[in-house]
Parts: sequence; structure tokens; C-alpha cells
Amino acid sequence: MCYVLCAVILHNFQRLINSHLPWVWFLWYNLEYDLNGLQIDLDGNHMLFFSKPKSYIGIDLGAGGVKLVELRKEKNRPVLFTYGLTSEPQDIHHLVVQKDKTAQELTVKNSDAKAQAAPNIEDARVEKYIQMVKAVCHSAKTVSKLAVSSLPVSSVFQAVVTMPKVEKSEVDHILKAEVKKLLPRPLEEMALDYQPLPMPKEANVSKFLIHAVPREIVVFYSKVCRGAGLTLDSLEPESTALARALVGKDNGVNMIIDIGAERTNFFMVDSGVPVTHHSIESGGQKIDRILKNILGVDDNLVEKIKFDLFGRLNRGQNASGWDKNKFLEIFMPVLDPIIKEIEFSFDVYFHQSGNEGKRPEKIILTGGGGFLPFLPEFIADKFKLKCYVGDPWGRVLYQDGLKGLLGQIGPRMSVAIGLALRNIV
Repeated sequence: MCYVLCAVILHNFQRLINSHLPWVWFLWYNLEYDLNGLQIDLDGNHMLFFSKPKSYIGIDLGAGGVKLVELRKEKNRPVLFTYGLTSEPQDIHHLVVQKDKTAQELTVKNSDAKAQAAPNIEDARVEKYIQMVKAVCHSAKTVSKLAVSSLPVSSVFQAVVTMPKVEKSEVDHILKAEVKKLLPRPLEEMALDYQPLPMPKEANVSKFLIHAVPREIVVFYSKVCRGAGLTLDSLEPESTALARALVGKDNGVNMIIDIGAERTNFFMVDSGVPVTHHSIESGGQKIDRILKNILGVDDNLVEKIKFDLFGRLNRGQNASGWDKNKFLEIFMPVLDPIIKEIEFSFDVYFHQSGNEGKRPEKIILTGGGGFLPFLPEFIADKFKLKCYVGDPWGRVLYQDGLKGLLGQIGPRMSVAIGLALRNIV
């Protein structure tokens, strides 16, 4: 069973006219949801009556389910219109299937082998994700058709390329030649994007952040959005969306730790740009397994017990038989790999940047596992850095009554929020 949680945030004008002029509210409702705006002609000039601010949908297809956020741009500020999410596990990190070669394919010439052996994403999987996105959009009552979707880090190749300063006209050619040496697949099979990284004026070299993704992955997301009735405005890595939602325009060095269902990702973010990425196959599912074994309960009870137990511990309330020391001991199989990976990520960043004096300022936790009790203080104590659970809603306007609920789901929604913010901030 796929459970969809959603909420629709109505415009302040709606609330005003709803309370004073019910018949006008009915007209506004029809304009909003049925007519999609109404153009009228006054003195020969076309204008939009009750025009809607532009809105964008951020879609995060993750291993732990689908997360969706629709934000409106009102007076250059992002305003929450609606959101939705599912909790059904997905195979998003295992989309590409390499077909076994036939006897004929094994005997083809080398020049033809590449085409014969090209991996694909099965149509059944595409249709499955189409139906999930459709269901979330329908339940959340989304209005916009413009979507920005995330690329899972498992599908994205990332590297920093250093090269001598050259004319802008030469950059593309030289970068492609360098990237070709690094990619795990032929360049022609990859969609490539790059951006310059900030460098001191006196530097005699340039650095570029490279992202490459298999073309069949791009096709997959295009098909899913089109099949769900959406227009895919852009695709971007999860790391970029997380940095936008949790770091913004901070010029310092920060680390984002995203604890997802299947894996935990570590991003070093320098001046708002994610410059390194590492991942371990440990996340919320491992936390659930440990809890299940300790408590001896069925799968369907683990989520409820975890929510209640972790909530009490995070609020500083008593939980029978669960103190800090016991908790840390039980979950050390999750905590220890996180600590080791933080140390490794720091070392890689210092080596890559060549500036060990530029130390990280803080560590920001997010993802469904970000609420693991005692984790922020455990990390902060180990590294003598500020560590906290990030608030992706920090720059988004929403109704006060939603604060508690949005705070509970915030870490799971960080990527979707960052995607929806792309065209607003």
C-alpha cells in the first residue's frame, strides 16, 4: 500500500474572499483549478484577471519513495502551494539493466559491440514511475506543469578537472578531452555538464566541476515526466538541490550528510557549490533492521515504533530502557561508518582544494535518517564542529499552522524543496 501525504496551501486572497464573499470564492476556485486563469479585454488591452504567480514542481524520486513540492513565486519569494510524499521503497538506484548477450551479439565486430551491449531501462519500470508521479500529483492537487527532477547520486559521475587558463572558446574542447579519460563509459553515451569553480584572481589555472549522467537515465526522467503530464524543465543532481535548500549563498565550507533509505551521501559544499561526493551503502533501512532485531517486531510495526521512540528521545523525554549510552551502543554499526566517511571526505576535500586552512564550518544533516537521536551531538563532539538537522523550509513562506507537520517531514523533503527553488531564488 502506498500512502500519500499531501496538503494544499491556498492563497491569502482566497481566505479573505472566502470569509466575506462566498460567491466570489467560488469564481476564484474555478479560475484557479478549472479555467487556469481568465483573460479579459478592457479597452482593447488583454490582461490576466486573478492571475496566478508562476509555480514550479520539484520531484525527488528516491529509494524511500517519491517526494514532491510545488512552490509559487510571489514578490520574488518562494511560497508553499502544495506537497506530497510516499513511503514505498523504490529501485531508483538500480534502473539500468545490462541485458545478457546472445550468441550472435558475442560474435559481432568490436565496432558494433557497443551498440549491441547498450544498457536499457525497461518500459515496465518507466510506467511504474509514471503512475507513482501521477498519483502524488493528483493527491497533492498540483497546478503547475513545470517540473524539475533530481538525478540520484548513484547515476551521476562527478569530478573536478584542473586545467591551464585558456580562451573561453577552447574550454569545451579541452574539457571534453580530459573528461573522456575519466568517464567509466564512452563520452557519446553520457550527457555532460560543467561549471567553473571560484579561484583566486592570481591563480594560473582554472577548475571546473563536471557532472555526467548516462543518456538513458535522462531519457527515463523525460518519459516519466511526459507520461505524468508534466513538462521537464531541467534535471540536476541531488547534491545541487540540497546545497540550494540547506546552504544557500553561504560562502563558507560546509558538509551535508544525506541519510537516505539505502545509502548515506556526503557532500562538501564550498561557497554553495557541492565539490566532492562520497557515498556508503548504509541508511534508514539499516536503522530499521537494527531496531527490528532489538525489539523483535514485524516490519509493519517498525516505522511506527521508530517514529514514537525517536520523537521522544529527540524531545528529551524519557523512553523506558533507552538512554543515550545504550542508544549509541546499539546503533554504532550505523554511526561508525558515518564518522569514518566524514574523516575521509575532509581529507579528499583538503587534497583537492589544496587549502587545509579552509576548514569546514558546520555539518548539516538531512534525509529520512537525519532524525536519528543523539547523532548531531555525537558528530559535533567527534569533530568539534557545529552539527544540526537542516531546515529546508527556512526560506519558504507557509501557513503557521503547518509548522509542526512540515518540521517532521522536512529532512525527507530537502531535495524536492531545493529543486522547486531552482527557478525562484
